[in-house]
Amino acid sequence: MAYVVTARKWRPKRFDEVVGQEHITTTLKNAINNNRIAHAYLFTGPRGVGKTTTARILAKVLNCLNPQDGEPCNECEMCLSIQSSQSMDIIEIDGASNRGIDEIRTLRDSVKYAPTKGKYKVYIIDEVHMLTRESFNAFLKTLEEPPAQTIFIFATTDIHKVPLTIISRCQRFDFRRIQLETIKSLIKKIADSEKIKIDDKSLTIIAKKADGALRDAESYFDQVASFCVDKIDSETVSKLLNLVSDDIYFKISDAVLEKNFKSVFEVSDIIYRNGWNFIDFTDGLVEHFRNILSVVVTGDADVLETADSNKPLYMNYIGNFSEGDLLRLLNYLNKAQQELRYSQNQKLKIEIALTHLIGLEKSSTLSEIISQLGNADEGENSTTETTVAREEHRNYKKQAKPPAEEKKTPDSAKPDPVEENKNVSYQPKSNGNKGLNSITSQWDVFIKEIENEKRMILGPFLPLIRPGTLLGNKLEVICADKDSLNAVSNYIDYFEKKAKEIFGKQLKFSLTESKDNHSQETSTKKTVPHQSAENDPYKKAIIEELGGKEIG
Repeated sequence: MAYVVTARKWRPKRFDEVVGQEHITTTLKNAINNNRIAHAYLFTGPRGVGKTTTARILAKVLNCLNPQDGEPCNECEMCLSIQSSQSMDIIEIDGASNRGIDEIRTLRDSVKYAPTKGKYKVYIIDEVHMLTRESFNAFLKTLEEPPAQTIFIFATTDIHKVPLTIISRCQRFDFRRIQLETIKSLIKKIADSEKIKIDDKSLTIIAKKADGALRDAESYFDQVASFCVDKIDSETVSKLLNLVSDDIYFKISDAVLEKNFKSVFEVSDIIYRNGWNFIDFTDGLVEHFRNILSVVVTGDADVLETADSNKPLYMNYIGNFSEGDLLRLLNYLNKAQQELRYSQNQKLKIEIALTHLIGLEKSSTLSEIISQLGNADEGENSTTETTVAREEHRNYKKQAKPPAEEKKTPDSAKPDPVEENKNVSYQPKSNGNKGLNSITSQWDVFIKEIENEKRMILGPFLPLIRPGTLLGNKLEVICADKDSLNAVSNYIDYFEKKAKEIFGKQLKFSLTESKDNHSQETSTKKTVPHQSAENDPYKKAIIEELGGKEIG
């Protein structure tokens, strides 16, 4: 007996045997059981997912002498003749070879004849999108009102090439790509039946290579089985199908974490010696980092289309990569992928791209930096030198007073705004509002709370603000200078939220710059010299923590 390829030998003979298309087979079975049979069907979807197979099963069950729950019996005379392609009532036409108007006219003339033995005359037109526009136009009237015993079944992979006038006259069924696990399960079943041993990684490689097409997967299985005979291993499958090994991708991701630049040239050499396509490698690397991103975000590897042995390896990356770093890596790889397609020396291009990829530093978010600075400022993780430097700077700020101001301003004169705000017994101008006295009495608590939470950002400006007048729920806040006013205005929502917590009522802040401070501000700018980072310990500590430099 002649050898029959797996795709033909294992072609489904019943709706229940069609995998991955249950939404279609269930609908067709119910239509047959309820006698709701349409005169034209349009099956569309990717290659190798069961369009023609389903059309043949539908034609068989419509003419079966003993149908059982919407399924053909596969034993009667009609079923056997259809299976052996000997029935004159089932006409299969290749749309690519019979696309002219003359062939369609012949088909249109033959439609009026009744079926010879079966209940229906069924026309199956494969790749119907290949018909010419004139052929479609000639077919319209016949398709809309065919004889009662005539049914058309069209199959196509390019539905957008079929005119809307044809689509509207048919019941359309969209076939899906078959899932990776479904293909693996069926190939495993075929291998067991053929007494061929195959591991999960080999099944995954074959299923991924098929890209959702079961017929392609069965063809790859035949090819691999011919080489390996009775035992199929993943390494042989990768070599035979010329696929990049998953180990290469894990080597790159590990090199990114370890900053191992040597791996770049080792991987490049392996790809070159094995004759792998550099573009295919880049596509696989993008998918690899996408898998890592999926695991990092979801914390689950079950959703990945990969071998079961790879899932624990992906789970190990949780905590080692951040979402931001992975997005940067993927963005860079996408750009390199486009450039690689137009490069004349792809090996050199991939080496440069991978070197840049490994050289990318980890990024920290602004909130992380502020959090680290806050912890350091509280003294928990800061060094003694940094703490002393900050304390010296605070003392400097307290003691610094312009010499000119000390000479001009007598003790009985108005106190400095900064010192005035530091004075706990400060009393604002009374406007007869009892609510203002309550705010004034708790103002130091309010300032202290903000200082504890926003010391690094607002600490220098808090002594420069004080309450003014209160009208209703509108509180005037007087700022000693423009810098303090700008600082508070940037965090006005935060101040109002904190005020509600401390004072127990919603306040609307109105910021005003103190008019009495302009002369003192000018005097301060003239008399206090600029402190460089070398002389100012506070600036020095900030530069050391943030890794910046002084520019003015």
